[in-house]
Amino acid sequence: MIELAPEGIADAAGLEIVREGGSGRPARAEVDSRNFAAGDLFSGLPGANADGGEFAAGALDAGAWGVVAGRSHAVELAQADSGWVFASDDPLASLQALAREWRRELGSRVVGITGSTGKTSVKDIVRTLLPFRVHASPENFNTEVGLPLAILDADPGTEILVLEMAMRGLGQIAELCAIAEPDVGVITNVGPVHLELLGTLEAIAEAKAELLEGLGSGGLAVVPVDAEALEPHLADTLRTLTFGPGGDVHAVSSSVDARTTEALISTPAGEQSFAFPFPEAHNLTNALAAIAVGVALDARLEQLARRTPDITFSRLRGELLELPGGIALVNDCYNANPISMRAALESLAAMPADGRRVAVLGGMAELGPGEAEYHREIGALARGLGIGPVIGVGELARDYAPDEWAADPDQAVALADELLADGDAVLVKGSRSVGLEAFTDGLLARRSPDA
Repeated sequence: MIELAPEGIADAAGLEIVREGGSGRPARAEVDSRNFAAGDLFSGLPGANADGGEFAAGALDAGAWGVVAGRSHAVELAQADSGWVFASDDPLASLQALAREWRRELGSRVVGITGSTGKTSVKDIVRTLLPFRVHASPENFNTEVGLPLAILDADPGTEILVLEMAMRGLGQIAELCAIAEPDVGVITNVGPVHLELLGTLEAIAEAKAELLEGLGSGGLAVVPVDAEALEPHLADTLRTLTFGPGGDVHAVSSSVDARTTEALISTPAGEQSFAFPFPEAHNLTNALAAIAVGVALDARLEQLARRTPDITFSRLRGELLELPGGIALVNDCYNANPISMRAALESLAAMPADGRRVAVLGGMAELGPGEAEYHREIGALARGLGIGPVIGVGELARDYAPDEWAADPDQAVALADELLADGDAVLVKGSRSVGLEAFTDGLLARRSPDA
C-alpha cells in the first residue's frame, strides 16, 4: 500500500489532477497492463512501439485506483466513471519522483547493489540474511523503470530496501541513485561487461562508481578488496568495507562438499561460523559482500548466520536441477560474461560427478571488438579444466571451438539428448539474448519420466 494521499502523489510527482476518484490509497504502482490488478495506480509510459497512456482507460474500467498518463490521454479521461486521473508532461519522470517520495516517507535505509556480475545473487543473499523487515527488488527490477516500481511496492514499516541497479552506460546508475538515495552501496566487481557500449574497463569502473558518488557524506561503500579500477573513485572521506581475501570481511577457513560451504568469516565486528547451502566459490564471495552489508547495518553476526539455511537464488541463476539417470544440471543461463563464465566453469569442474562434466555454452554478448578472443579464452579454459564435451549455441559460440555446435537452443536440445549419459554434470550458461532457458525447458521435457 502506497500510503500517500492523492494530493501528495500529485505534488511529489509533478502531476495535475484531472479527475478526483474515491477514497483510499493505491495498492501498488504498475506500468504493464498485462500485470495490472484492481486497486493499482497505473502509469502509462510512452514506449518505442506503443504509448502506455492508450491503456489507461482500460485500467480504469478494470478497477484502477487511478492512472497517470500524458496530457492528451488524461484529458480524454476527465469524464471517466471512476478512479483518479493524473496528467503528466513526462510520465516516467513522474514515476521516478513518486518513488523517491515514497522512499523518503518510508524512512528505510537503502542498500544499492551493482557490479559486472553477481549483483542479483548478492541481493538474494542480503535479502535473506538481514534480520530486519526487508523489501528487495524482484527479479530484474533494476532499471530506470523497474527500480521505482520496486520501491513503490514496499510496504509501510519496511526497514531496509535492497535495490539492484543495472548499468548500460554512463549516467544511468547516477539516475537510479537520485531516485533511491542509497545509504550503503555495494559494487560486486568490475569486469569486461558492456565493453561494446563503454569501450574500456576504466569507463566501466567510472560508471559503476556513480553508486559511490550517490552515497553522499554519510554513506558506506562495500567493495571488493582487489578492485584496482575503483581506487581512483574511493575518496578519502568515503567510509568503506572491503570483502575478499585480505579484506575487512574474509573467510579465515572454509570447507566444501557437494551442496554446502562451511566457513569461518572474519569481520570488523568479530568472527562467526557460517554454513551456506551452496558449494560454489563465487557464491562464497557473494556471501562475503552480503555479510559486509550486514556489518554496515549493525546486524549481529550470529543473527546473520542463523538465517543462512533460507538462502535461495533467483530463477536461472545457478539453479541445480536433477534429471533421470543421476544427471545434475546447473541452470545458470540468465546472463554471461568472461568473469561469470570463468566462475561457472571452475564450479562445474569442482562438482562431484560419476560421469563427465558437460558445458552447454551460449555466446557472451556486448564484448566489443575483442569478443572473439574472449570466447577463445573461455573455450581454452573449459578444455584446460577437463570439461567436455562442450556444446556451443549461437554464432558467437563458434569461437569457443566447441566439440558440438547448434544454431539455436532447440537444436542444442536434440544434440544434448543424444550426448548426455547417466551421472553427467551439466552447466547451461550464456548471455540472455541466446535464450538458453528454452534449452533447459526442452531438455527437461524430453528427459522427464512422463516424456
